[in-house]
Amino acid sequence: MSEPFIQASNLVKTYQAGKRVVKALDDLSLSVPRGTVQALLGPNGAGKTTTVKVLTTLIKPDSGSATLGGVDVLAEPDQVRRMIGVSGQYAAVDENMTGFENLDMVGRLYHLTPAQSRARARELIEMFDLVEAGDRPVKGFSGGMRRRIDLAGALVVNPPVLFLDEPTTGLDPRSRLALWGVIKRLVSDGTTVLLTTQYLEEADQLADNIAVIDEGRVIAQGTSDELKLLVGGQRVEVTVHELADVERAKDVLARHTTGDVVTGADERTLVGPVDNAAKSLQAVLKAMADQGIELNDAGMRRPTLDDVFLQLTGHKVEEVSA
Repeated sequence: MSEPFIQASNLVKTYQAGKRVVKALDDLSLSVPRGTVQALLGPNGAGKTTTVKVLTTLIKPDSGSATLGGVDVLAEPDQVRRMIGVSGQYAAVDENMTGFENLDMVGRLYHLTPAQSRARARELIEMFDLVEAGDRPVKGFSGGMRRRIDLAGALVVNPPVLFLDEPTTGLDPRSRLALWGVIKRLVSDGTTVLLTTQYLEEADQLADNIAVIDEGRVIAQGTSDELKLLVGGQRVEVTVHELADVERAKDVLARHTTGDVVTGADERTLVGPVDNAAKSLQAVLKAMADQGIELNDAGMRRPTLDDVFLQLTGHKVEEVSA
């Protein structure tokens, strides 16, 4: 493992919400090796964006410390800003300017010469597959194209570290996959990426290491496989044909599992942990048939990051914190 590039130690940040004090960061620590992707996984309000704002010098923590490449974020913010690229939750582009003009403007703000700025803008337009749209106003871009031009803007000066705050929020699956491909190429070229996300599949696909955050704290971290080992075992999953049969099916499944049965977002899918998935599935299918419960689907699967988050926090990652 390479040396740490991003270091955050014991970060605390509180806000006053009326008469109540909200602790956005509660003794949060991170260590991200150079040239890797660190995902911060958690629901809205968990502290992901606050962490990014501290590390990118936008806000100061109440206590704690942070460095990027050995540069102190609090003591040398100007130097840190020259090292980083940031793409927030919403595309920060001028809709009335073309894609090329947006990138050229960013280059000028970084004090590139006009020739350097224009050349880099064209290079990024090609890299992000925006050649045909690069000279059109951004207000005519699709959501996926806006995210790509925003990410391109964060890369104008080839920053060694890139902060992506929920970069694929609101994108369709095709645009999300395309953006994932861009991020993977950047990392293969040596960029260090800190990625915040609510998408479990995104963390699974991109992250070398995942920190699960809830209520401003890191409650678990490791690779995707290491986190899944925390919950262990396998799962039996069934989808009930009739919504009216869900409770009966849940009772049947509960008699053959080793833990709580969880209901999926569609309200028809039920999942339960088991020790022997094949044997348990056979028993569940027989019991469902005996009870006259019709199923649309049934099968075995490994634990997911959602299972991890549910076990660690008692709620799913998609649920919004109070």
